[in-house]
Amino acid sequence: MKKETYITDYNCITPLGFDVSSNWNHLVAGKSGVVLHKVIENQEAFYASIIDTKKLEEEFKSNFDNQDFTKLEKMFLLSLKPLVEKHEITEETAFILSTTKGNISLLKNQTELPAGVYLSNLAQKIANYFGFKTKPIVVSNACVSGVMAIAVAKNMIQAGKYKDAFVIAGDESSEFVISGFNSFQAIGSGPCKPYDKNRNGINLGEAAAAVYITSSHSDEGISQNEKFRFKVLGDSAVNDANHISGPSRTGDGLYASIKNAMTEASIAPNQIDYVSAHGTATLYNDEMEAIAFNRMELQNIPLNSMKGYYGHCLGASGLLESIISMESARHGILIPSKNFEEMGVSQPLNIIRENLPATIQYILKTASGFGGCNAAIILEKC
Repeated sequence: MKKETYITDYNCITPLGFDVSSNWNHLVAGKSGVVLHKVIENQEAFYASIIDTKKLEEEFKSNFDNQDFTKLEKMFLLSLKPLVEKHEITEETAFILSTTKGNISLLKNQTELPAGVYLSNLAQKIANYFGFKTKPIVVSNACVSGVMAIAVAKNMIQAGKYKDAFVIAGDESSEFVISGFNSFQAIGSGPCKPYDKNRNGINLGEAAAAVYITSSHSDEGISQNEKFRFKVLGDSAVNDANHISGPSRTGDGLYASIKNAMTEASIAPNQIDYVSAHGTATLYNDEMEAIAFNRMELQNIPLNSMKGYYGHCLGASGLLESIISMESARHGILIPSKNFEEMGVSQPLNIIRENLPATIQYILKTASGFGGCNAAIILEKC
């Protein structure tokens, strides 16, 4: 009989707050981190969700003595610190880091590759600071990385490789990332509008998030301050190999990922209480998702995208949005898909339009990304 795996603690660092409660309160109030920012000289300001560097520095100085870290590393350290303080690190504890670009900002004005650019070095630096005893694992698979990191932890614990795991995810809105999405003409002209008729592109975002995952043979990992557990029931990742940046028009990869995750979880579509979707507000992504959800008969399940609040946080998005979905279940409140007004996809979806009370036991979290990658996990509130 395979071990069951549980998420028993989490934390996040975003423009809406440096802990989960601050983020949740702002979301319930409808506040968004997406505002106008001017990041690159000689380019117009654009809408994005970016952490205030000054506030981050103040928070970091109040928690850490050593200041020799990049902005992204500080985000990682702040997100993970409260969890490490509550849960023991042993020789059987995994450390998993999810990111798409890592310290890509270190490349600016450099003729040689700085050591900190390598994702393995970034992960090892964070692991060394907290004293992890196992070799760090890096998950870097475009924008499904955060969801896949949960799945990697679950599967490795169930395989007996580890007893528990700390999973962190983070990305920053660097000039490199901004320029890249600009080249695709994918950045929206205003606050993004997932699934809306008038959507015209993404807002970029930056965040760091952390979760603690433990196996069922011990309750020691359960947070003493907040008694809760979310079982990771099923997961899947499928690559449809459609295009280097464009999603499959028929949603094949996402459909297969959801189907596989539900099969492992032994859950039927009508048992899902809430779908935390990817919802980037690009023309083809949202349409593809709508098709995949309808193929899985999920069109009547309450659904939202968190991109209107946080922007697209790349490798952090899946983990951050999983945390918010669990907060929704804990508080019994469905958060609206911000900026949605009029249906803009060809297939019906039950888009959440206002704060709604709800009993949430089963959550479907999905993500899709460049290269045709798609991922899904099923979470159960225990």
